[in-house]
Amino acid sequence: MTGPRTRPDVVAFDVNETLLDLAPVGAALAEQGSSADQLPAVFSQALLTGFAATTAGTWFPFRAAFETSVAQVTGLPSSACSAVADAFLEMSPHPDVEPAFRRLTDAGVRVVTLSHGSPGVAEAGLTRGGLTALVERTLTSESIRAWKPAREAYLWAAGVCGVAPERMALVAAHSWDVLGAGRAGLTTGFTSGRSEQVFAEVYDPPHVQGSSLVEVVEALLALPPA
Repeated sequence: MTGPRTRPDVVAFDVNETLLDLAPVGAALAEQGSSADQLPAVFSQALLTGFAATTAGTWFPFRAAFETSVAQVTGLPSSACSAVADAFLEMSPHPDVEPAFRRLTDAGVRVVTLSHGSPGVAEAGLTRGGLTALVERTLTSESIRAWKPAREAYLWAAGVCGVAPERMALVAAHSWDVLGAGRAGLTTGFTSGRSEQVFAEVYDPPHVQGSSLVEVVEALLALPPA
């Protein structure tokens, strides 16, 4: 992952936490009788559930994993778990998303999103933030029934965008996502200060990193041209 890299033609962004603030989901937990403080545990459990299924050779959508994780962590009934999951459609972009997207589009670099989350979540958040015009397409690996960080998710995204893996970058606030993208041959960028304060040192390091999406984007644009 640390070999020489060039400026990417396409930058894909993870969605949940990286682009969109999960605060409405935490608020929904509180409204349903749990606590917003349970959100990190619920979200982590949902990822663990999906990753385990992928490793075991089975698949289900993110929403199913999330709802069952709400029940596991909080004990809430199924109707409440569904209501909490609905709150993903109420999320808005973090403040650094718009300037990062605009910097890329001004530089002629294509912007896409890549989630393993439910279809419609990225679109709703981008629309709420007025960012739809800056994004070429929104991708979810549910289309191929794969959870990131499975290699096929990143290769599929590169194929959909019509570029070789090394001409695409993946930017995320999650070390595991960066690891998966790098192993698939993509250029990688990590932003700290969301749920992770530093990159997981047990993984291969990202090609670029920063404390905001703008810093990560500037580092990607500073890479030498192909």
